[in-house]
Amino acid sequence: MFHSRLHSFSRLMISLVLALPLAAGLVSLTGAAQAQDRRQNAPGEFDFYVLSLSWSPSFCEEAAERGGRSQTQCSGRPYAFVVHGLWPQYENGFPEYCQRPAPRLNRSIVSSMLDLMPAPGLIFNEWDKHGTCSGLADRSYFETIRKARAAIKIPAEYLDLSQAKTVAPAEVEEAFIKANPGLSSAAVSVTCNRTRLSEVRICLSKDLQFRACEEIDRRACRRDQVTMPPIRGG
Repeated sequence: MFHSRLHSFSRLMISLVLALPLAAGLVSLTGAAQAQDRRQNAPGEFDFYVLSLSWSPSFCEEAAERGGRSQTQCSGRPYAFVVHGLWPQYENGFPEYCQRPAPRLNRSIVSSMLDLMPAPGLIFNEWDKHGTCSGLADRSYFETIRKARAAIKIPAEYLDLSQAKTVAPAEVEEAFIKANPGLSSAAVSVTCNRTRLSEVRICLSKDLQFRACEEIDRRACRRDQVTMPPIRGG
């Protein structure tokens, strides 16, 4: 009897030990799923915005090299920094395409934004990919873009660049910090594409105040120097 009970007890303990890794794995998987799904692409559920300002002459030179040009942006009046987008972000990662299909964007809104975002296709894309994640109606989202852009002062040396300029990314970052009181190096990053300056990205809270964003800063341009092509007319 004693040996029978001991044998049963041993079998029970072995079963429990074997079950522990499986149970732990299930808990881990469940926890991971909850962490991933908690806010995944839920409209309005994000931590901060990134305002991305594209150096238009770089975009147009790269578009020409690819054999295509944006008629509005690259063949019209001269543009310097233009708004690429206002992107909802998580502390790690970001949502995108939060409503499929996206609510139809009114063309009057598109027309009203061409002074800041001089390409209709860009405006439609930014609404579909990023605007739908803001939790805002279309008109409110683009009004927020306008407010965010109005909160940023472009450094004077980049307003009328008539000749190509070679700059260090840190130099551009410092110029934006100097022109915008309260902006710190932890809240702004400069990106590049091959040898050209591409964008300046500024992190803003939901109420459009400067705020730090380590992940955005980690994606910054690592080149010592980049070129800023000059601003050109039609």
